Amino acid sequence: MVRHFTEKIYFEKDIKKVQAKLLLLGESAKYDALTYMNIRFLTTFCVFCIILYTIKSGYLFAPLFTIIYYYLFDYITFTRQIKIRANKLDREALTFFEILTLTLESGKNLEGALETTVFNVDSEISSEFKRTLFEIKFGKSLMEALEDMKKRIPSETINNIILNITQTSVFGNSIIETMYHQIDFLRDKQLLAIKGEMAKIPNKVSIVSVLFIVPLILLLILGPFIIQILV
Repeated sequence: MVRHFTEKIYFEKDIKKVQAKLLLLGESAKYDALTYMNIRFLTTFCVFCIILYTIKSGYLFAPLFTIIYYYLFDYITFTRQIKIRANKLDREALTFFEILTLTLESGKNLEGALETTVFNVDSEISSEFKRTLFEIKFGKSLMEALEDMKKRIPSETINNIILNITQTSVFGNSIIETMYHQIDFLRDKQLLAIKGEMAKIPNKVSIVSVLFIVPLILLLILGPFIIQILV
């Protein structure tokens, strides 16, 4: 009864939009779209009421803080978590696709190679492919299952690899050659990411120096003079 009522409150396109984001969270998604939207609405309403009745001139601050809370809630629960998951999947991708390629080289077809790989690799990306294989066993074609998998993957890199795999299967090109190209791309991307992190180190060191080392040096230099003044 309550669920039927809440379905009428929200626009269908908003429910679908939230559901699409929940899919990108993978197994960490704890709620369905309506439950999430109800929690967001109720907590936002509570924030509005608390600020309105507990702060002087609350009628001025309540709308502002409510809007901030609303978007911050979305950022913490969706945007940030999806980005963390995308980075994790990207880190796992190279190992997974290297093993998949070696399995393909042994003479197995794509579906057989995926089955061997997912049961020998324990990772989140492996779990997603395992779910894809499960859907195939219940009637979906390999192409349909891979297309549905793309909706659950927040990583553009992995989705491009899946797209290349499906196109290779459709047009009959060499899937092993395609996978070699994708592995080279993943290696280059990881190398660039490492170089990018290394480039940030001088800035981080500078910030630490300004915050901790420079004040300590100044304290050591000026300490005797400060003591003399105080004495």
